[in-house]
Amino acid sequence: MLTNEVYRELGESAWSWVLNQVREDNGPWLPEVVSEGDQDTGPATDRDTLYSGIAGLAPVLAEIGQYRQLSESERTLATGIVTRLSARARSRTEPSLYDGLAGDAMALKLLAPGRESIALRRLAELATPEGWNTTIEFEPGSDAPLNDIIMGTAGVVLTALWAGGEFAEGIATTGSEALLRAADRTEAGLDWGIATSTRWRAPNYSHGTAGVAAALATAGALLHREDFVRAAVEGARHVLSVGSLEDDGFIVPHTIPPSTREVEPVTYTWCHGPAGTSHLFAALSYAGVEEVAGRAVDELRHRCLTSILTSGVPQRLRPGFWDNDGRCCGTAGVGDVLLDAAQDRWARATAETYLRAARTMGDALVERAVTDEAGTRWRFVEHRKEPPLLPPGTAWMQGAAGIAAYLLRLARFLETGPDASVVDRPDQWWAVPAHLRSTAA
Repeated sequence: MLTNEVYRELGESAWSWVLNQVREDNGPWLPEVVSEGDQDTGPATDRDTLYSGIAGLAPVLAEIGQYRQLSESERTLATGIVTRLSARARSRTEPSLYDGLAGDAMALKLLAPGRESIALRRLAELATPEGWNTTIEFEPGSDAPLNDIIMGTAGVVLTALWAGGEFAEGIATTGSEALLRAADRTEAGLDWGIATSTRWRAPNYSHGTAGVAAALATAGALLHREDFVRAAVEGARHVLSVGSLEDDGFIVPHTIPPSTREVEPVTYTWCHGPAGTSHLFAALSYAGVEEVAGRAVDELRHRCLTSILTSGVPQRLRPGFWDNDGRCCGTAGVGDVLLDAAQDRWARATAETYLRAARTMGDALVERAVTDEAGTRWRFVEHRKEPPLLPPGTAWMQGAAGIAAYLLRLARFLETGPDASVVDRPDQWWAVPAHLRSTAA
């Protein structure tokens, strides 16, 4: 396996490429993808978001701040992000973590602790008993609240719990109670769709019951609400009922019923696979739950990670199996989950197994990197398109910014050991020991 210096140099090169894409138009922005010959068309409507905009640069800056001083240009960028997001948050109406105010709160807390209260205050103002109305056109003609981590109430709840402050308890309570009302009762427990009207299910972490139940578990623990914890356990029971425990692992289908899109029926990612779903069982452990349906929650978390280790990831075994190296849907996101687990309270041999797997993810990123005088980026594959090689992305969830942060964290872990601080985020803070958590850029 490669050395920490190789990972760090590549991470810095990728970050340099991202910085070179940053533009200025009433504050910083960056194009989501960069193609040869493309001309700038101006900022997109989601220019500020955590998923694909400038809020997603905040956790990279925070990671860099763990091992070196920010450069003058990086400090200028951080100031520009804070200024832009602070001004926008006062009137913004989209509430979500990856597309709205909760993402603003995350970025502001990382870059300017205390300023996150601007976004949290706005979330408190916009709250309804049903949650937060969305501006995302998920279902035509509807602005009703969504439930999930990416676009909905679960992500808002997790952000409030992570950020703390005067508005946190009210936001988390309102959101969690709304999630209880939105639940569907099943034979095994409780289930949530992205919206209450959604008939199909994406039961894993980003858009489904695993993520909603994780939010309720952490809310129950911090707010001393046993009803939230009980609902989280019932959500976990439902997830278990639709998944498979074969081969000492645990996997859950990508979509139920199977998607009409040409996708793998089971994926291993943060968004729709056991990497993200492992956080549900970490959240239940955080809430003091020891078992679900007769199985220890620590065992279930380990089973999720075992499924990743035995899946063949990050090899591209066949078209459509592992075509993405980003945080949301690919290699960097899986690696980050493995590092979280390696720094938790496992026996030494188990932690070392997770670290080796995290390094395997890092080695794949090194192998697939595109590096020249402009810096480093990655080109994902979409086998349903012609040509299948996609232009490189810039952003946190689907591009070089998020991959750079993972490589830099991996390098720092190898350099300083398992007690290396973790730049935690709203969607995983309970998965690492409290004394390792850091939110300072």
